Amino acid sequence: MCSCYSIDKITSIKYKKQISPKSLIIHSIRLILQPKSCHNRENKRLLHIFIMDIPKHYDPSKTEDKWYSVWIEREYFRSVPDDREPYTIVIPPPNVTGVLHMGHMLNNTIQDVLVRRARMLGKNALWVPGTDHASIATEARVVAQLKEEGKVKSDLTREEFLEKAWAWKEKHGGIILEQLKKLGASCDWERTRFTMEPKLSEAVIKVFVDLHKKGLIYRGIRMVNWDPKGQTAVSDEEVIHREVDANLYHVKYKIEGADEWLTIATTRPETILGDTAICVHPKDKRYAHLKGKKALVPLIDRPIPIIFDEYVDMEFGTGALKVTPAHDINDYELGRRHKLETIDILNDDGTLNDKAQLFVGDDRDVARKKICKKLDSEGFLVKTEKLKHNVGYSERTDAVIEPRLSMQWFCKMEEMARPALDHVMNNDIKFYPSKFKNTYKHWMDNVRDWCISRQLWWGQRIPAYYDENGETYVAESQEEAEKLAGNNNLTQDEDVLDTWFSSWLWPISVFDGILDPDNKDIKYYYPTNDLVTAPEILFFWVARMIMSGYEYRGELPFKNVYLTGIVRDQQRRKMSKSLGNSPDCLELMETYGADGVRVGMLLCSPAGNDLLFDETLCEQGRNFANKIWNACRLMKGWEVSESISQPEESVAASKWFDAKINQSIATIDDHFSKFRISDALMSVYKLIWDDFCSWYLEIIKPGYEQPIDKTSHEEAKGYLETLMKLLHPFMPFISEEIWHLINERKEGEDLIVTDWPDVKDVDDKVLSDFELLVEVVAAIRNVRKEKNISLKEKLDLFIVESNDKTSSLDAVIIKLANLNGINRTMDKPENAESLVIRSTEYFIPLVNAIDVEAASDNLEEELKYTRGFLVSVTSKLGNKNFVDNAPAGVVEKERKKQSDAEARIKVLERQLENLK
Repeated sequence: MCSCYSIDKITSIKYKKQISPKSLIIHSIRLILQPKSCHNRENKRLLHIFIMDIPKHYDPSKTEDKWYSVWIEREYFRSVPDDREPYTIVIPPPNVTGVLHMGHMLNNTIQDVLVRRARMLGKNALWVPGTDHASIATEARVVAQLKEEGKVKSDLTREEFLEKAWAWKEKHGGIILEQLKKLGASCDWERTRFTMEPKLSEAVIKVFVDLHKKGLIYRGIRMVNWDPKGQTAVSDEEVIHREVDANLYHVKYKIEGADEWLTIATTRPETILGDTAICVHPKDKRYAHLKGKKALVPLIDRPIPIIFDEYVDMEFGTGALKVTPAHDINDYELGRRHKLETIDILNDDGTLNDKAQLFVGDDRDVARKKICKKLDSEGFLVKTEKLKHNVGYSERTDAVIEPRLSMQWFCKMEEMARPALDHVMNNDIKFYPSKFKNTYKHWMDNVRDWCISRQLWWGQRIPAYYDENGETYVAESQEEAEKLAGNNNLTQDEDVLDTWFSSWLWPISVFDGILDPDNKDIKYYYPTNDLVTAPEILFFWVARMIMSGYEYRGELPFKNVYLTGIVRDQQRRKMSKSLGNSPDCLELMETYGADGVRVGMLLCSPAGNDLLFDETLCEQGRNFANKIWNACRLMKGWEVSESISQPEESVAASKWFDAKINQSIATIDDHFSKFRISDALMSVYKLIWDDFCSWYLEIIKPGYEQPIDKTSHEEAKGYLETLMKLLHPFMPFISEEIWHLINERKEGEDLIVTDWPDVKDVDDKVLSDFELLVEVVAAIRNVRKEKNISLKEKLDLFIVESNDKTSSLDAVIIKLANLNGINRTMDKPENAESLVIRSTEYFIPLVNAIDVEAASDNLEEELKYTRGFLVSVTSKLGNKNFVDNAPAGVVEKERKKQSDAEARIKVLERQLENLK
């Protein structure tokens, strides 16, 4: 028995850790130097893989942190102004309260794809990261923390509360940014901004003062959306409307001084206690006699006038409407027109106050149940019906919104909305997909003033100061306000500004463009290039950024807006923690790798359409990574010989793949230009998996224990390098790892900063010929399967054609289909299986006799199908509208289909005749 070293012995020693690395090298050298009788190519091949130390399976945990650290260390994400073309993206700042969720994963993956490609295109790519102070959400977290300590917000002074809030932010506020690093986000982390940092807060205050001076900011009592849980006003855009099941209560009111009753219907019987009128239509004859009369509010007998207004729909219900000006926007307008009393029966927290007279201190929901029982027991409740209707909920706290009169600060929007609408409609700013332009236009045409004050402590405090007489002074600081007032005894407004009032300045303020309009950064990076965000914040962020851009820079803030869909589960439910249907993003990346998750998100994310997330897509992404990894291992494991020439099939394969890769680059570039990110990924995916792995490598792969020629090997490495360039924006970690496995690189020769491949001329004939080759090989393989012929058994192939010139692709067909050779003839060989591919006949001689009846049936079936196909194509070409209006290329394709079908029918008919 031979006692020489084998690769198995060495690998066994290595993985059992029986010897030191130094001894391992010695054992490896002994293998190389052992007697020639023990040499074989397989040992050499395995030794090559062993020395390269490429594991069988790709392990993301060993590459992701490694390469991210390298990219950071070499400052590839860093950007400063220079003479290159800038490419700028500003991150939609996530809340400091947030952790990475599926929406973030999708949004930031797309941003990273765009910025990595721009970097490879030679642009000075900058992705600005940052976080949003999230007034309502952050204050709620701090209040909850106080509750755990046995305290309430009112136990603290404003300064003490803010100290707690800042401490919370410092501890938790950076979590989501660290999580984005795990995803591979190539942000310039040295430029990280926070919407409440000193400079950005200063910019917010400056803008408030400026707009107030321009008359675009004012203070007044208006009906607002009140969030009883957050105890603050919220804007219209922060209200989410949902259809819910509810009760419609029919309640009767006694006419004062008469034995007569009026019935109204309401979904909110607790607000009856705040009624100040009943309204009917002036043309409603049923109630004409009640002019000048009063009704009594049930349970409390307060007299209220019966008013007449055309607002009422006579056909709806009883035609009578209860009017509660303090708790309904439409009732408020009625109240203003008819000078009605306004009775606000609710406290800030949604409990009933003294003005309600009944159920004081009860929550509005509790009061509703109680008043219904009391109305019923005292004979006022006529009936109750079930119905569905829309109810507004706070986007931040999920509390039911309460329409409420309140003194608030507002920003006039109509004037600023005009240029923001015009520049979107004329495509200065492009939306992807463009369907959102109509939605945007509808909102901008009906824009309402923006309620910008919030009854909170966490946020930029409104720079308005009041003297003892109630006069208001708006200034950037108390000192300036005191100068304006000539008075040192001023009190600052208690409210803070809406969080969106800071983030609407984001593309400008991250470059300090409000405080210093001519600084180097703002002049170089602004306007930014692309914004990636969700459609649900199109109005209260995107639209407002466009407004501020034209107001403060006189130009657009970004050129393109890519609107992602909402991530939903397979039941089409929005993913959320409360439903328990949202996977843990970090766990997903741990299981499938960051690259696998990125691919999984992108494979199901067409722009603007909701995506149905399926974890199996992340598994598909991981499998794709392993496919690429194994292709690299295969190539690295080949023994390379300089002494053999390149085989004919490898020459043909390289010529084809060169054309294919250039065609794909053009397609991928086109997809990127149209923001078809998912399509671009799919093009790369198919190019690697199908074209490179399944066809190209199979063609050039050397025989068992045979070396590959150096030319083919170098070409394959070159193609793999190009493929890694195309893959890098989508799968940055594995592409960088393989880039360094293909060839040794000097420091700085990293894929992340390598040039994006250029498109070269494409030989369409080469591609067309190869498509035919694929059909031929597939047909031969199908015959093997149907006839149960072993793949190892060589076959002969005859082609019936007058031209006996050998095709450059013959060698490829012979190798892939395992043929003895290809023969061109005018005569049909005996006892042969017939194939018709396009308009050409192919025959494979078989040892066993052909089943004439079965073959005839198959040909009849194919002939029937082809004749039907010809009828449909001929019909289309007979349609004058189609021929006159369709693009010339489309018409030409249909004519080609027609001629191919006619030729195929002739071949099939001839084959049937030969079987007789």
